[in-house]
Amino acid sequence: MLAELRQRLQAMQRPPGIDDDHGVLPLGLPAVDAALGGGLARGALHEIAAPSEPHVAAATRFALALALASLTAAASRKNILWIAEDMALIESGAPYGPGLAQFGLPPEQLLTVAVAHRRDLLWAMEESLRCRSVSAAIGEMRHGELDPVALRRLSLAAATHGALALLLRASPAEDASTAATRWIVGAAPSDFSTVADDTMPTGEPLEPGPPRLAAHLIRNRRGPGGSWILQWSDNDERFTRATPAEPLAAPPPDRPGRQVA
Repeated sequence: MLAELRQRLQAMQRPPGIDDDHGVLPLGLPAVDAALGGGLARGALHEIAAPSEPHVAAATRFALALALASLTAAASRKNILWIAEDMALIESGAPYGPGLAQFGLPPEQLLTVAVAHRRDLLWAMEESLRCRSVSAAIGEMRHGELDPVALRRLSLAAATHGALALLLRASPAEDASTAATRWIVGAAPSDFSTVADDTMPTGEPLEPGPPRLAAHLIRNRRGPGGSWILQWSDNDERFTRATPAEPLAAPPPDRPGRQVA
């Protein structure tokens, strides 16, 4: 009886004409796609959080990579909408056009909106998801919980035309959610490239390699969770799976202990 009642309530909440399944967006990472049931669910809400404030840039890169994948997979020209609270712009800064272009995202296909209040962010995000010309909407918010009803409305709006709804948080959320997936994404140590020439010893580390992220899938409606180290490829404009970087330097096992006078 309870199951039947839930089905009736869901049918009453869902506007007519909305499809439950818009397919998936493969990320090109076999292990991640397998956990997601073939890829990231289209027409759904996905939450991405940084483990702490210093990792917001890494979580932002992950959210942009997902939005870029949706833009690339779109059959027609579409856009990405990025809505941010004023406080988020003050603390983290606004998107930088040349950096977005280097990342592979055409700046002219990214629309940015600044809002003063949380309710305005949710309203703008919901309205943009109902637009056919939007492939993904990113809502960047700082700390705090969200009303489950508001999250449900975002999920329904994303299902209208199969867009991605990406909620970007500065810290992990503890509130209940209707999101299809929940991620915690932070920075991971990069591998170091080495070059040997006449001025430097062989094997001397020169500079860090491509950026790496530690992505933890902590909630997944379609399958299990998981943790992966991802490395960004500028050539392919996508993430590849990487192995954890080795420590920069390890103490020699035969080094004598510190002498105390």
